[in-house]
Amino acid sequence: MYHILVVDDEEKIRTLIRKYAEFEGHQVTEAENGMEAVTLFREDPDRFQVVIMDVMMPELDGFSAVAEIRKLSSVPVLMLSARGEEYDKIHGFELGVDDYVVKPFSPKELMLRIHAVMNRVGALKSAPARRAASFEGLSIDFDGRIVTVDNERAELSPKEYDLLVYLVENRNIALTREQLITNVWGYDFYGDDRTLDTHIKLLRKSLGPYSKFIVTLRGVGYRFEAR
Repeated sequence: MYHILVVDDEEKIRTLIRKYAEFEGHQVTEAENGMEAVTLFREDPDRFQVVIMDVMMPELDGFSAVAEIRKLSSVPVLMLSARGEEYDKIHGFELGVDDYVVKPFSPKELMLRIHAVMNRVGALKSAPARRAASFEGLSIDFDGRIVTVDNERAELSPKEYDLLVYLVENRNIALTREQLITNVWGYDFYGDDRTLDTHIKLLRKSLGPYSKFIVTLRGVGYRFEAR
């Protein structure tokens, strides 16, 4: 459940939202204007998981309050307003507002919108980081199977790519020909060492100036040598 900050100069609006939010198990803190909301964030930027912010309020309006809060926190914000003009919505989204709810609104819909926003935020936070590696001008996007050389995409065959990935994942480790063949081609490989050497030659050609990272170990195999 979430700790929700409800910011609105109308007490009946705050009470309505509190009633529905607490019924769903959320904790609610109220603020009567934007200045009070900013003060709460300055005291503890991590206190709230979501903010419901009215636009038109005395002392400090909702847009100005969001601008100040964004200096302290990336907390999800839903704007409440009787004004539904496109300009207002665009301005809110430019400030980093996550959703915009026009009054009069259904409290049930507001709760659903809160859950939708929080689910999106949760998905983004839990998404695994994209695996990639860079060595000077050589970049490898492991998830996309994309290799770039000085920002130009290199056209590698599937086996060249697999060979490069295995070398990079074991960089600075001496790899025997047998290890490379077994782990890149598999146990059912029926070729010979010349197949490996040919692919190394083609891979070096594809990498251009960064072929220097692939070091030949005479009588042993190869090593990808880079920090």
